[in-house]
Amino acid sequence: MPSSSSSSSSSSPSTSIPSDVLPSKEELKEDVSAAAKSNLRSFVAGGVGGVCAVIVGHPFDLIKVRLQTAERGVYNGAIDAVRKTVAREGLARGLYAGVSAPLVGVTPMSQWLTWNEEWRSVAVSFWGYDLGKGLVKRFSTVHNDQYSVGQISAAGFFSAIPMTIITAPFERVKVLLQIQGQKQLGPGQKPKYNGGIDVVRQLYREGGIRSVYRGSAATLARDGPGSAAYFATYEYLKRRLTPKDEHGNPGALSLPAVSVAGGAAGVAMWTAVFPVDTVKSRLQTAEGNPTLAGVVRELYARAGVRAFFPGFGPAIARAVPANAVTFVGVELAHQAMNKMFG
Repeated sequence: MPSSSSSSSSSSPSTSIPSDVLPSKEELKEDVSAAAKSNLRSFVAGGVGGVCAVIVGHPFDLIKVRLQTAERGVYNGAIDAVRKTVAREGLARGLYAGVSAPLVGVTPMSQWLTWNEEWRSVAVSFWGYDLGKGLVKRFSTVHNDQYSVGQISAAGFFSAIPMTIITAPFERVKVLLQIQGQKQLGPGQKPKYNGGIDVVRQLYREGGIRSVYRGSAATLARDGPGSAAYFATYEYLKRRLTPKDEHGNPGALSLPAVSVAGGAAGVAMWTAVFPVDTVKSRLQTAEGNPTLAGVVRELYARAGVRAFFPGFGPAIARAVPANAVTFVGVELAHQAMNKMFG
C-alpha cells in the first residue's frame, strides 16, 4: 500500500510547466537584445529628428511663448512680436534665445542645456513611443504587426510619461530664457538669468526641486493627448500614402509623403492641446507660487476663451515644417542605421 504522501502527490494536479513552453536562455537573450536595440535606435532616430526640429522650429516656438506670456497690448500679433524681438535683440540672438552656442554661436555655452531640451524631448518621445507599442502588444492583440489607430494612440499617450519626467525641467528653463528678452533693461542692468545652468541654480535656490519641476502636471496634460493625436495622425496618413503593388503589398514611402504625414501630425497635436500649452507657459513663467487653477481663472477673466489661444498662429506655422523635418530625420536615421547595422 503506497504511503499517504505518495498518494497525495499522485492525485494532485501537476503544476509544472512543460519545458517546451518556456523560452531558452539563448532565446531570452535574443529577445532582450532585440528590444534594447530597437529602443536605442528609436532614441537615436528621435534625436536626429529633434535636431532638425530645433533648427527649423525654434523661432516659431519663441514667438509663440512670448505671445502666450506677454501682458495684454505688448504685441499686436505675431508679426509685431517678430519685429520687436529682432529690433531689440538682433536676428540670431533674438529668435534663437534659449538655443546653445554650438547651434547659433552667439549665446553662452551654458545654454547648451536648453538647446538639448527640444531634441531630448523628441528623442525621449520616440523612445517612449517604442516602449508604449511594446506594452500595447503585451496587453492586447496586434494582428500582423499592424497596430490599430486606438492602439497607436495608447502608445503615443504612454510616450508622454517618460518624456515629461525627463524633459519638464528643461521646458521650464527654455521658456524662462525665451521671455526674459521681453523686459526692457536699464543702463548697465543685466538679464536675470545667464544661461540654462544659471536658471536651474536660481530656481533650486528659490524653491527647491518643486520649483524646477513646476508645470510638470500641465506638461503631462498637454503631451499625453497631444502625443496620442501626433502619432495616430502620422501612422494613419503614412499608411494611406504608402503605395501598394498589384498584390496589395506595401512599397517604400517617399520622403515628400513622410513630410506631409509629419506636418499633419504636428497640426493635429497643437490643435488638440494648445489651450493647455498656454496654461503651462503662464504657469512656468509666473512670479511667486501660482496654481494651475489660479492661472486658468486669471486667463479666462482676462479675455474669455480667446485668452487661451495667443500664439496659435505661430504654433501652427511651426508645426508643419518642424514636424515634417522631424519625421524625415527620423526615417532617414532609421534607414541609415538599418544599412550600417542590419
